[in-house]
Amino acid sequence: MKRIWTIIGVADVPQSFAWYRSLLGLPAAAPAHDYFGQIVDSDGTVLLCLHAWGAHEHPTLTSPRNATPGNGLLLFFRVDDFELALPRARALAERLDEEPHVNPNTGTMEFSLRDPDGYYVTISALAS
Repeated sequence: MKRIWTIIGVADVPQSFAWYRSLLGLPAAAPAHDYFGQIVDSDGTVLLCLHAWGAHEHPTLTSPRNATPGNGLLLFFRVDDFELALPRARALAERLDEEPHVNPNTGTMEFSLRDPDGYYVTISALAS
């Protein structure tokens, strides 16, 4: 088995940590550090890592001013509770970037919104 840990640069790890946990219907919790947190599913799978901009001198996480956050990146989550995810998303965002619709490629319902740092996030139903 192989896994990828996607790490994104964020301005406020605790805020983004709470945002993603709420969006994905995970229990409230705090990140391990103020500069790094992992969004982990109930089975222990790491879904997303949040890293404070400028911490630890990682060359691609130095500053959001060096590139637009999310440029070339789409965070695409497949969820088994799509009907519950939609009202959670509406509570977190002023508006959705894409209203719920059927994706012709996956044949499943999905919608998209922006996270607090401007990353484009798509939530897709795990099954049709």
